[in-house]
Amino acid sequence: MRSIRKTSLRAMQAATLAVAFGVAGCAPQFSNHGYIPPQEDLDQLEIGTDTRESVAEKVGVPVSSGVLNDSGYYYVRMRTRTIGPLAPQEIDRQVLSISFNQAGRLQNIERFGLERGQVVPLERRVTSSPVSDQTFLRQLLGNIGRFNPAAFGS
Repeated sequence: MRSIRKTSLRAMQAATLAVAFGVAGCAPQFSNHGYIPPQEDLDQLEIGTDTRESVAEKVGVPVSSGVLNDSGYYYVRMRTRTIGPLAPQEIDRQVLSISFNQAGRLQNIERFGLERGQVVPLERRVTSSPVSDQTFLRQLLGNIGRFNPAAFGS
């Protein structure tokens, strides 16, 4: 009788331990990837004054830069959650875009986030140049509907 109690007690301890490990294995694991400079560092940047070199000095050089004509710096930060054996799931992503004009001066600082799979602007510090980032086709199509027939003569 005593050996049966010992056996059942050990079986119960083993089952409890197995359940504890099983529950711990299902606890979410979080991973952070990438880097975005802190807001205090970004507040030191002055649009139109800072250059590519001074921005790199104040906030650091990003891992990736502009693909087309070396247009700017892009900082990316991503947070994922993994539960047990399931595939990792992205729960947050932010992209900081710092762009420069042709003279190499700071032109824009924009921060984008990911909201339900859609890219959403979170913050923008932009110089006032409405034509600089629009292509000819975008400008042309943007003027559809603003046309006044009286401007072509009487």
